[in-house]
Amino acid sequence: MPLNRRKFLKKSAVTGAGVALAGTAAAPAAQAAEAAKAPRPAKRYSLTVMGTTDLHGHIFNWDYFKDAEYADAKGNAMGLARISTLVNQVREEKGRRNTLLLDAGDTIQGTPLTYYYAKVDPITAEGGPVHPMAQAMNAIGYDAVALGNHEFNYGIETLRKFEQQCRFPLLGANAVDAKTLRPAFPPYFMKTFRVPGLPPVRVAVLGLTNPGIAIWDKAYVQGKLEFQGLEEQAAKWVPKLRSMGADVVVVSAHSGTSGTSSYGDQVPYVENAAANVAKQVPGIDAILVGHAHVEIPELKVVNEKTGRTVVLSEPLCYAERLTLFDVELVFNRGRWEVESVAASLRNSNTVADDPEITKLLTDEHAKVVAYVNQVVGTATETLTTVEARYKDAPIIDLITKVQEDVVRAALAGTEYASVPVIAQASPFSRTSQIPAGDVTIRDLSGLYVYDNTLVAKLMTGAQIRAYLEYSAEYFVQTAAGAAVDVEKLTNANGRPDYNYDYVSGLQYDIDIAQAAGSRIKNLSYNGAALDDAQQFVLAVNNYRANGGGAFPYVASAKEVWSESTEIRTRIAEWVTAKGVLDPKDFASVDWKLTRDGTPVF
Repeated sequence: MPLNRRKFLKKSAVTGAGVALAGTAAAPAAQAAEAAKAPRPAKRYSLTVMGTTDLHGHIFNWDYFKDAEYADAKGNAMGLARISTLVNQVREEKGRRNTLLLDAGDTIQGTPLTYYYAKVDPITAEGGPVHPMAQAMNAIGYDAVALGNHEFNYGIETLRKFEQQCRFPLLGANAVDAKTLRPAFPPYFMKTFRVPGLPPVRVAVLGLTNPGIAIWDKAYVQGKLEFQGLEEQAAKWVPKLRSMGADVVVVSAHSGTSGTSSYGDQVPYVENAAANVAKQVPGIDAILVGHAHVEIPELKVVNEKTGRTVVLSEPLCYAERLTLFDVELVFNRGRWEVESVAASLRNSNTVADDPEITKLLTDEHAKVVAYVNQVVGTATETLTTVEARYKDAPIIDLITKVQEDVVRAALAGTEYASVPVIAQASPFSRTSQIPAGDVTIRDLSGLYVYDNTLVAKLMTGAQIRAYLEYSAEYFVQTAAGAAVDVEKLTNANGRPDYNYDYVSGLQYDIDIAQAAGSRIKNLSYNGAALDDAQQFVLAVNNYRANGGGAFPYVASAKEVWSESTEIRTRIAEWVTAKGVLDPKDFASVDWKLTRDGTPVF
């Protein structure tokens, strides 16, 4: 790049080169000599990598469960229509040809919209629709998307159809064919950026997904796909990308930064491994983080082998934030080098929906709104999850009752027909409500927000006791006589609400004054102390059945039945068949919190 006069004078002011001495002009020869010594300005290029993650089917700023605009206490807004506006702004600021747009996975599951186009009007049907998430992301112009674990929730056929409909690759270097161990999806994406007068800048994006898929969606992937460790696969692929001429390497990882795993040692790979990858694998410049649903504007991790800083960022889920990695490169000794990376976030609540996305998907959105507002029954009273974390709430009993009924019917006429059926359920949401009066699909969907399916596992009384003890670790140990603050009573050691289970069909107390592991008291079945040798069929969701939450015994227990119909659908069918939703048909007080034998509430 030629050194123009303005740049030269600016450089001179800093270095002192060519400055006149004592107000006299230097001789022309001296000026020329000084100019020859002056360092030329570096040849630079600025690149911006944008990223989203954990979109979970959120296109508009709409809460399908409440049939209203989305709103939370922090004033957040969500949806790809907002992201589209932010992306357009960044492209305008930086120059479209200097930007890249990525996502870190969990795209096609999470809202009634994604359920509708997987099950009600499925994209896999002959002549079926194009998935709204594919339409939106194609229109916005995503360059590449890493696979999330929830991409597999509807089976491989649905995922492959979605993949066909996308005008960008779905990346997963560590998702391999179970037989050949070759990549089952593209491992990486490479994009070339033209720089006038200089060689192009080549950016490689390595996609990594979550090893937990092996247990969370075991029914779909076992024997077909394997999911290897992020660290190992990054160590394999990053040097390859560098040898292919990548000047910048960005990883899009559906994996958090904590270094922990929710599934214990059931899978020999770390669930939340993004920071491990940054520390252990040389040659990475930035990592777009997903999966954990937390907001990380910028996290700097030093690579243990090179001492170089790797910059990580996780934008908030549901398209509430957009990450920007601003990458500065300098051309030095015939090659591009990354000089610096800085990460920041932009907030979806600062902009309006992109009218182009609104126009594109209004019809699909309207279909889903009509679907979730179908009335399927009438409730005799309002049911809510507000106290469900620490009191046996009828609304959770509805879930366990439906699961018990479905499993009993399925086992009728089999060798397990006489084995007692008990059921597990978790208080997923703290705000779910089924109002008195008309009950709609959205009311029931709001109660059961995940697309889990039902599994029947054979377990002993002793195993169930251990299962309950593990579940009771959810409560913070609270001495008898100490004040009880319900906001501080639960989630001990960071245990999320969805990893606390009720078990129906038994009666028991949870003594929170006791240490974890010694809390289950007065455990009985049919009025008698539980027999450790007695067999039960536990009706359990597939996440738990496959080891999610690392509850003891359940993953290895004998499976006697399973199905692919969502529990949410079974609840809607049950309510529709009954017509009237009355707690006397499903509610019972099976457990309570105590301290030294005295009830807490």
